[in-house]
Amino acid sequence: MSDGNFLGRRKGLLLVVSGPAGSGKGTVMKLLMQDPDSFALSVSATTRAPGKNEVDGREYFFVSRERFEEMIAKKELLEYTDYLGNYYGTPRAPAEAVLGTGRHLLLEIDVDGGRQIKAAFPEAVLVMIVPPGAAEQERRLRTRARDSEESILRRLERAKAELTEAEHYDYVIVNETGEAEKTADVFRAIVAAEMASVRRIPDLKERYYAN
Repeated sequence: MSDGNFLGRRKGLLLVVSGPAGSGKGTVMKLLMQDPDSFALSVSATTRAPGKNEVDGREYFFVSRERFEEMIAKKELLEYTDYLGNYYGTPRAPAEAVLGTGRHLLLEIDVDGGRQIKAAFPEAVLVMIVPPGAAEQERRLRTRARDSEESILRRLERAKAELTEAEHYDYVIVNETGEAEKTADVFRAIVAAEMASVRRIPDLKERYYAN
């Protein structure tokens, strides 16, 4: 993805997107992915069995537990977690391949994964998307009518821990109800500002005089 100027094509950004259940981050991600020339969605590896209509390499990279543990040992993952008896993680090689094309890679992961990414990949940009408040989060979870009462309460409680982690993130965006496109615009503005950051262009003078 070339800027059409002396900066030329540069590496894309690794963008971690986290947020409590009901934040609407999935909707925002879909809006961003309407521009596949700029954004790509990270595909995680997992040891769980494929679900109906899931395709290897599209929803997930489905691997054996032995292979996943080999990936851990060889540091082939940017982050990983063991959730309900199955491993989930972000393969390093596909991520770096996407970034090398100049596209920005979106990783929709939880705050624990976000912390791991920042440790392994300090230049990553961590963005938390949150609902307007606790009452609206609960209303959204109940309105979508796909979670049990126990699940709703667990997700609401989980939000407290997730918000505590916000101090380790670079940006927090409040996703107002019905304003997902505006939230996506704020996200795009963050990406533009990060790409214009001088710290990301250490060879600015060399690039300028290379033409």
